[in-house]
Amino acid sequence: MIEVNVPFTFLHAADLHLDSPFKGLSKVPDFVRDRLRESTFAALRGLCDIVRQESIDFVVLAGDLFDGADRSLRAQLRLQRALGEMTSHGAQVFIVHGNHDPESGRQAKLDWPQGVHVFGSAGVECCPAYSHAGELVAHVYGMSYATSAVTDNLALRFKKREGAPFHLALLHANVDGDPSYDNYAPCKLEELATSGFHYWALGHVHDRRTLHEYPHVVYPGNIQGRSIRETGAKGAYVVSVKNSGSIDMVFRDVADVLWQEMTVSIEGTESEQELKNRLLSAVEEIRDAAPARPSLVRIRLEGRGVMHDRLLQPNVTEEWLEELREWLGTPDETDSWLWPESIVVRTSGRIELETIAEEEGFAGELVRKGTEAAGRSDLSKALLDEAMEALHKQPRIREWLASRNHDERAQWINRAMELSLSLLKDEDAG
Repeated sequence: MIEVNVPFTFLHAADLHLDSPFKGLSKVPDFVRDRLRESTFAALRGLCDIVRQESIDFVVLAGDLFDGADRSLRAQLRLQRALGEMTSHGAQVFIVHGNHDPESGRQAKLDWPQGVHVFGSAGVECCPAYSHAGELVAHVYGMSYATSAVTDNLALRFKKREGAPFHLALLHANVDGDPSYDNYAPCKLEELATSGFHYWALGHVHDRRTLHEYPHVVYPGNIQGRSIRETGAKGAYVVSVKNSGSIDMVFRDVADVLWQEMTVSIEGTESEQELKNRLLSAVEEIRDAAPARPSLVRIRLEGRGVMHDRLLQPNVTEEWLEELREWLGTPDETDSWLWPESIVVRTSGRIELETIAEEEGFAGELVRKGTEAAGRSDLSKALLDEAMEALHKQPRIREWLASRNHDERAQWINRAMELSLSLLKDEDAG
């Protein structure tokens, strides 16, 4: 740790994705869709509230402030207003742009408030950051993306400039090649930890992560979940640096709408009524856990039991989902509504696959081949590539399939085996 002359506090946020369109939501009531469309702006107002309430000296925004390179005018005007509010409370704001909102994107000709600095893409810049009393507390460094796909290691360009007690690097990057995210501005954690900077304020990864402490290497995650892949609390870090150099980080949740996933077991259920009771109990549990905040919820059915075969019947899952929505009622303008986004079935029948794999004949061979593929990444990819060869002609589908990881592919294979066995059993019974 280092000693600083003046303690100070800054706000670290990233991946605002303002005006995100929230595509792909089927059969969603207009009110839910409208609330989602406004949710990123509501989360931005939450950042403004933090600056106002917690005496923030400066704010760092680590890229992807906008959802698209051609920013919507609405998003730009809302951001201009929010930055004006932040600076009116005495906070400086430092911004870099990432892969979603690179410099090359279409931008309106707007004047940012005094006290806002947007780092360019030509090289790493260094700016002084001051306390509310006007004392120099840090040097803030940053570099924006020129285009949407930056594959150079930008971290290697960051060099400390003496003259400040604290050095903060602002960067939109993929550290250690996380396969869940595009590998833009790739760098190694070791490079960041040994660079001499005290805090790396990162963006790009939407999960909240502290990769290293002293020096701190931090992803705050995004401020509003945009799909069921981004569940739970979302927000920013309030970071306080003491005279001793110690760093205290407090997470502030600003998400306007929560995405949540609830697991419901079918173990021990013998009837549809018992399953209905469990589903209703699950959604009430979620509602109680997040009072005064709307939620979109995915129900994940797991476990082994007699209900498994019934859940695999055509359209049954959709019927359960529609009924669950009916039971809960149409969301209104209150802040406590809950909307079931989907029901996914990850259950198993009473007959274990391992037992069937020992059998002779088609079913046994099917399970043996499927189990082998589900257990190896290369085989699961090859099997699904073959099965979906016709779909590969569509670029977006091909890209989406290529981005799936082995765990997802293994789930699909297991699901296909279960469904095939259920159909074979029905055929034999007939």
